[in-house]
Order: sequence, then structure tokens, then C-alpha cells
Amino acid sequence: MVAGKMHADEAELDVPLVRRLIGAQFSQWTDLPVEPVASSGTDNAMYRLGADMAVRLPRIPGAALQVAKEQQWLPRLAPLLPLPVPEPLGKGVPGAGYPWHWSVYPWLRGENAERVADPRRTAAELAEFITGLQSVDADGGPPPGDHNFFRGVPLADRDAATREAIAALATDTGPGAIDTEAVTAAWDTALRAPAWSRPAVWIHGDLSSGNLLFRQDRLSGVIDFGGLGVGDPACDLLPAWEIFSAEHRRAFGDALAVDAATWQRGRGWALSVALIQLPYYQHRNPPLAARSRHVIGEVLADHDSGT
Repeated sequence: MVAGKMHADEAELDVPLVRRLIGAQFSQWTDLPVEPVASSGTDNAMYRLGADMAVRLPRIPGAALQVAKEQQWLPRLAPLLPLPVPEPLGKGVPGAGYPWHWSVYPWLRGENAERVADPRRTAAELAEFITGLQSVDADGGPPPGDHNFFRGVPLADRDAATREAIAALATDTGPGAIDTEAVTAAWDTALRAPAWSRPAVWIHGDLSSGNLLFRQDRLSGVIDFGGLGVGDPACDLLPAWEIFSAEHRRAFGDALAVDAATWQRGRGWALSVALIQLPYYQHRNPPLAARSRHVIGEVLADHDSGT
């Protein structure tokens, strides 16, 4: 778990608070042990409740917008997906000094993987999950907005924020400095891709390695649906540059039958997310910053090779 606060407007969260919330609102679980869950997550904090449940609490006001959406849509989506996802068991309300709604979920078995043991199989399994999610009827689903940090919008909508992040990184000339000319060129290339012109589809919005669970080296579940929405599916290609090497990312794209324009936008999404995260989190969340650097390196390698 990242030490200290990551955000200026972050709520005070600890085990005693979670125990007070559970005791006041879910008396049937009052006697269960509560333990913090180690995570590099930025928007929500997780606490294990007993052996089989988890309490998920927004850290910041923006994440509080996710609770109602997850409570509404996850029970509808879960039965239609090829992998387990969290289905809410309860919805908490503000109390005990905590200002926002929060959720109780089942504890999904599995672990995050530092390195994927079987990349080709994982590419196929993750592609099957994404395809299953996109195939669900998106009518009435929430379009991109504050509730999902605008994942799924046209890539051009991120241009100003991405260039602002590049400018911030240009001031860092020390070891590990980012080649801002190279990332600007890669970003310009991504922006030239045609926009998504087909109907919007369901997106997870944040398929980072921290949100994928594995058991016995197989993908066993997908968590953290704060980025859930209906929009351009290119943002769900982020794992291609975070999780997979050049050898296996094309297998991931082929399994999804991604067209060239969507692949190009997906690479732009991966780059944009990493660039925006890096200057903000490089001191507040070193694991996430390291992951962002890795993604930037993979995108640049792809761009330089013309793939």
C-alpha cells in the first residue's frame, strides 16, 4: 500500500473508521476482522472484511461518483461476462466522519502478476473478456464523464492534458528523463488515426495490471470498474503496451480483431494515460510511476519500429 496520501483532497481512511462504518450500517458483519489491502490504486482504498468480502471506499470526491454506477451496472453485467467481476453485496452511506457512499463486495480469489507467465494464453483470455464486455447491449449505459475520468472519449479530447504533461516532463533533465520530442511525435501520430465512428460499446476503462487477477497462471478475474462506461473501445487496449511485450501484443490485437485505426488510437491512449500519470505520481506513487515509464518505453519502441 502506498504510504501517505496521494491527493490533496484525499479522505482520512484507516481500519478503525472502516470498523465503525461496518458496525453502524451492517451489523451482521460487525465481528468480522478488517485488514487493509496492499495496493497502488489511486482512487479507492480496499479493506478485507473477514475471509470472503472487501470494503471499497473512495479516496477522493471524483471517485465517489463511481459508487452508484458500479452498484447499478455490475449486477447486470456480471452474469454476461466470461470472467468473474465484483458484484456489490451492500452499499454504505456517509457516516462516522466519512463523507461519501461506499461498497461491500465479495473477495475475488487471485493475485496480481508481476509478470504474466503465459502471455499468449493471457492475451487470448483478456481478449475474450473484452469481446464479451463489448458484446453486451450498451443501450442506456453511462457515456464518458467525470464518473470514469472520461475514458472512452475521442482521443483528441485528451490533447491539451497530454501536451501539458509532456511540458511538465520536459523540465526533468535528470537520470530517466523522458525524451519529450519522441513522445510528442508518437502522440501526433496517434492523433492522426480516424476517430471511432461505430456505435459506442461497453469499456472497462482501466485494464491495468493491478486490476487483473490470476490463479495458477491463468486470468481469473477483473476488478475495479471505476472506469466503466460506454464509448470508444480503444482505451481498453492499454494492456498491449503495459502487460505484453512486442512479441505478444500483436496476438492480443489479433484476438480482438482490432482494425488499424483503433490500434493506433489504443497506442495513443496508453501513451496519454502514462504521460499524465507520470509527473503527478512519480513521488506520490512510485509503483504506478514505474509502470507509466514502462508503458512510455513500449509505445516509443513500437512507434520507432513503425508497428
